[in-house]
Amino acid sequence: MAHALLDPWRDPTVRRALLELVLIAASAGALGVWVVLLELSYAAESLAHAMFPGLVLAALTGLPLLLGGAAGLAGGAVGVGLAARSGDAETGVAVAITALFGLGVLIALSPASPPGIEGLLFGDPLAVSGADLALATALAVIVLGSLAVLHGRLALLGFDRGGARALGVRAGRLDLLVVGLIAVSVLVAVQGLGNLLVVAVLIAPAATARRLTRRLAPMMVLAAGLAALAGLGGIYVSYYAGVAAGAAIAGVMVATYLAGTLAAGLVPHP
Repeated sequence: MAHALLDPWRDPTVRRALLELVLIAASAGALGVWVVLLELSYAAESLAHAMFPGLVLAALTGLPLLLGGAAGLAGGAVGVGLAARSGDAETGVAVAITALFGLGVLIALSPASPPGIEGLLFGDPLAVSGADLALATALAVIVLGSLAVLHGRLALLGFDRGGARALGVRAGRLDLLVVGLIAVSVLVAVQGLGNLLVVAVLIAPAATARRLTRRLAPMMVLAAGLAALAGLGGIYVSYYAGVAAGAAIAGVMVATYLAGTLAAGLVPHP
């Protein structure tokens, strides 16, 4: 039993992958709680899909994925802004995001696409570098520091948007700040978890934690812990089942959510 538990960690790439996932979990867990409470899950998914063309172009031209993802986010913001001016803003945004993601897929399927381009969709935590770890560390510092500063105003906004406005809290500005943190988080985490799976680390652990507790601080700690445990479990599944690590991690997160939903029906909220 001990051999089975320790064997994966003999490889330094696996240890780096776990460290990357723990760092991302720390920031994504806390931020994900606000994504869920402020009902910004669709915005998070939209940001991830909007950056895909930029990621593909960066892979084709040899530019850093971080730069390509940032360009994709900028282009997506312009497209969403133009679409939002239509009569039905929500539908316009959905069409714009779908078009951007489809464009990325078309570029990825071109004959010039290098081998392994599918890694942009599903990620590869085992391929993280020292630079990726540095970015994940910076992300954790920025996100956790920002949330600490904004905590009081976000709490008002999350539980009583109308009352928050009456107390002078600018809801629109706070929403934009949280969306900005989501964009940075997605941009950093997408290199390890992929374009299709990166939103899972923001939404699933936070949604699970929300079902298990109504207290804000424990909810954030629990969400971060569940995200880290899902990363750990996903690595074990990937190692012994021979499946992609990113997909395994997302699968464990979904399984955790289902288990949390079941537990919430059996145990009263603390």
